[in-house]
Amino acid sequence: MLASLSIKNYALIDYLEVSFQDGFSIITGETGAGKSILLGALGLILGKRADLSSLKIKDEKCVIEGEFLIDKFDLKSFFETNDLDFEKRTIIRREILPSGKSRAFINDTPTTLSVLTSLSDKLIDLHSQHQTLQLADNAFQFLVIDALAGNTKTLISFKKGLKIYKKLRKELVEIEKRQVEAQSQHDYNSFLLDELIEADFKENEQEFLEETLEKLNHVEEIKLLLTDAQNLVDLEDSGLSDALLNYVNIIQKLSKYGKTFEDLSYRISSLKIDFDDITKELENSNDGVDYSPQEIEKYNDRLQLLYNLQKKHQVATINELLEKKQILEIKVSAVENAEEIVKAKKIEILEVEKKLDKCSDILHHSRKKAIPELIKQLGILLKNLEMPNTSFKIDLIKGTAFFSNGKDELDFLISTNKGSNYETLKKIASGGEMSRIMLAVKSILCNYSNLPTIIFDEIDTGVSGEVSNRIAKVMLTMSKHMQVIAITHLPQIAAKGEYHYKVYKTDKNKQTLTNIKILSQEQRIQELAEMLSGKDIAETAIVHAKQLLDQEID
Repeated sequence: MLASLSIKNYALIDYLEVSFQDGFSIITGETGAGKSILLGALGLILGKRADLSSLKIKDEKCVIEGEFLIDKFDLKSFFETNDLDFEKRTIIRREILPSGKSRAFINDTPTTLSVLTSLSDKLIDLHSQHQTLQLADNAFQFLVIDALAGNTKTLISFKKGLKIYKKLRKELVEIEKRQVEAQSQHDYNSFLLDELIEADFKENEQEFLEETLEKLNHVEEIKLLLTDAQNLVDLEDSGLSDALLNYVNIIQKLSKYGKTFEDLSYRISSLKIDFDDITKELENSNDGVDYSPQEIEKYNDRLQLLYNLQKKHQVATINELLEKKQILEIKVSAVENAEEIVKAKKIEILEVEKKLDKCSDILHHSRKKAIPELIKQLGILLKNLEMPNTSFKIDLIKGTAFFSNGKDELDFLISTNKGSNYETLKKIASGGEMSRIMLAVKSILCNYSNLPTIIFDEIDTGVSGEVSNRIAKVMLTMSKHMQVIAITHLPQIAAKGEYHYKVYKTDKNKQTLTNIKILSQEQRIQELAEMLSGKDIAETAIVHAKQLLDQEID
């Protein structure tokens, strides 16, 4: 329940703080006193968008803070899910900065407006006059029936499944779209892929081809250089081979004269081995290098094929060409396996669809069962609200398409007079009748929900006399299950509250300020008398006010 509300620097409010009680509270005040300002401030901590124009002093921040007692309302899981500290006395704070930015806090933890709105939906039903129009809204009508039917868990399950179902359907459309596009290019992609498969290029092949052709195109120069190198090695009496051998022998003879010469002997022996290996390899190379036009043509053709394919696929390396080949394999395979892919996705969709159908059936049957009970309870309440001839006809038809809450289509009709036709609420009900019907609906809902607080903003519009007493009785009954706060202009309703608050204006330092206070018994008499007869309070109005306060509700 709402335990307290403090407002600083908002509209006509400099600073005010007010505490609220459980049960049935009344708020009254002259037109223009600031009741709407109070509700506007409350709306901000319930997640409504902030407006810089609402700052009283433009260069100071506005702070609105509400304290809620929530220990009896099973909200711990919400706090855990949203990574918030759970406190039995939870404080919601909203700040509007002079820059126009706003901040929201739950128990001093910064939070988003979406989280704030989700929490406020579980704390307060703020019912303003225009919300009476919700009665004609199909979504609200379903909400009422589902509350009576106890469909909360089934609806959560259905909505989770529907989200998956829509995602899978979207994926199927995308797959089919891609396959249509792929099919149109399938023949060309297949040709490109076959071309690459036939070419059968290997990693690093380009370097091999380019090196081999470089060698074949300079074979005469290479053979000449190899021959010159060989002659230097084998030259009689002064060749490199004999000279190096003599050099090795000399060093070996020195090795017996110390460690230094021994190490040098080892190193020169190793050098001799390397030299002999190089000489042998050059001999083999010389023997293997021959001019061959056929070989040159073969490697040239292979390299040219590679260059042509690289140009066609707009790549620079053989590895990039191989990557293109893999992509083409995927595209071609996607088309060739299209039927299996689509079939698998449709089976997946069908499984989810079966679960949604099952949920829809459960929802339909529970709603069918709840509708007679709703009609019965509405009839009893509306009779007590001086609408004895009002009756409802609620048709529930199971459709074929999935909606956000099942497959049902709902037709909510009303007749306000005996023998008259059933019509939609918009067509047949007056403003006063709509207010009473909405009050009856809210009264029923409070028995099936765990909502802590409901605030009625002039739900008594368009009614007077005995109907006012009846409305007060309904709200008083509701207050046994939840905190009820009613803003009213009717003294008959105001007199039935357990607590009475007055919103009023004062002039201070050439400024008009809005404030609120709780009234004592004597102050209540004066307020009710003023509501009955105006500023010039007649003695009869005082007497009437006392009678209203003492009057028992039947």
